[in-house]
Amino acid sequence: MINELPVIPILLFSVIIHEIAHGWMAMKLGDPTAKELGRLTLNPIPHLDPVGSVLVPLISLAATGHVFIAWAKPVPVNPFNFLHPRRDNVLVSVVGPLSNIVLAFVCSMAVVALASLARGIDGGGSPIVGGVLEFLVTMFYGGMYMNVVLAVFNILPIPPLDGSHVMAAALPATAARKFMSIGFAGVIVFLFLMRVPFVQGAFSAMIAAAFSPFRDLVGMFL
Repeated sequence: MINELPVIPILLFSVIIHEIAHGWMAMKLGDPTAKELGRLTLNPIPHLDPVGSVLVPLISLAATGHVFIAWAKPVPVNPFNFLHPRRDNVLVSVVGPLSNIVLAFVCSMAVVALASLARGIDGGGSPIVGGVLEFLVTMFYGGMYMNVVLAVFNILPIPPLDGSHVMAAALPATAARKFMSIGFAGVIVFLFLMRVPFVQGAFSAMIAAAFSPFRDLVGMFL
């Protein structure tokens, strides 16, 4: 459990950036709703969801020793403000997982820089400095992995995840409405299905494939 604690700050920051990315793209496409409601801010208070940002990560950590997933309050988006509602809704949706991929890259560069610094002062610095650097390396490496998990999880075509909006855009309007009406029940069903070895294995394989480039990138420099 202790090894998971450094990841929590990165996880909370990442889900906030994910939501800001949605709101920023919506604003660029003509919908100022998120901006007008003060959601395009790094201040965590407007973004925190008591369940998804606090309760779920803590319960997961206490029950399993691992933080599986978290989420922030979804930013409000009004598709009626879009010039091309279907296309623009897809763009707003995909930018969230994309932001997590960018954050995974940033975390990988932080791991390289901090690990190199730690090696440079090895034996020549205080134990406190060494401990801080070790903590930061652990935090950013965990953040690298967690952002990959967030990206992969959110691209799944399961309502109300981002991937479901992409799927809905490919369906006829009536079918799309029925599909999206599944709502958060889709995620609950998926979490139960994660107990099925095949589903768990497939999801883990997707994460491993997406994480591999970042792991190899870090390995090139260290």
